[in-house]
Amino acid sequence: MSLADPLTEAEIAAARARIQGFAMRTPLAPMRDGRTFLKLECLQPYGSYKIRGATNALKARLERGALAAIVSASAGNFGQAIAAAAARHHLPVTIHVPDGAARVKVESLRRLGATVHEHDFALWWRIMETRETGGAGTFFHPVAEREVIAGAATIGAEIAEDLPDVEAVLIPIGGGGLASGIAQAVRLKRPGCRIIAVETETALPLKAALDAGEPVTVPRTPSFVDGMGSTRVLDEMWSLLKRLVDEVIVVSLAEVEEVIRRLAAEHHVIAEGAGAAAVAAAEKAGIDRSVAIVSGGNIDRAELARILAGW
Repeated sequence: MSLADPLTEAEIAAARARIQGFAMRTPLAPMRDGRTFLKLECLQPYGSYKIRGATNALKARLERGALAAIVSASAGNFGQAIAAAAARHHLPVTIHVPDGAARVKVESLRRLGATVHEHDFALWWRIMETRETGGAGTFFHPVAEREVIAGAATIGAEIAEDLPDVEAVLIPIGGGGLASGIAQAVRLKRPGCRIIAVETETALPLKAALDAGEPVTVPRTPSFVDGMGSTRVLDEMWSLLKRLVDEVIVVSLAEVEEVIRRLAAEHHVIAEGAGAAAVAAAEKAGIDRSVAIVSGGNIDRAELARILAGW
């Protein structure tokens, strides 16, 4: 099946079986407003939801035959997840990261035994688009792989079980794999659920694409919100995103910082910028029975200290 074909319940069930024992079933924690629930993927091993897709993709690929080495491109979270999964199978892994990747993520990659190559964002994004690295190994795309999206869909399956009357899910947008997976799984059980993508003011590729009716290149300003925002929607993800996303909410960096502070103070949760962005958007939307995906908690210590000091 192609990437654009809808995920089946059987694919999602298989993904849930493959990740059992490696990824945890994360809780839905109610916010103080009583309207929004936090899906705390920041509690996952290696600090993000990416452990789901990486584990599912690698185990599914190994079911089809042996691998000699693994290569990927990642802003950091998928890289950590695939490196951890590769280590369990004693496979060497090389990760290509953008030069703005959070240091905490790059340091973790190296501790996991990955070979890390850093590139300026334009070159790194070119790898994301072409999958060409010039090196040996099987390339695992962090977004545009059916098994990666099915791994993300396990989050949606859990939401549908834990909050059957969910009205909306708010999801940070990087490459779009997280939103594509969650949307398909939730709508298998709750067809009318709204899927709201979240972007920051520093990069709006999905909003621009939806406005134009096709992917367009947009400016991008680097920021501490390193896990989301690109210069263009990946062509191979466009058919999914235009079908599955109902709207885009844009949040400011100041709003993201404020949410990081309040999540720490009120919920004892450490969120990275992308995860906090979803919560900021949920507060703007004000939808009852909504879920914000706190996608990760890998924020550089210096950035976290700076943000917390601004209380």
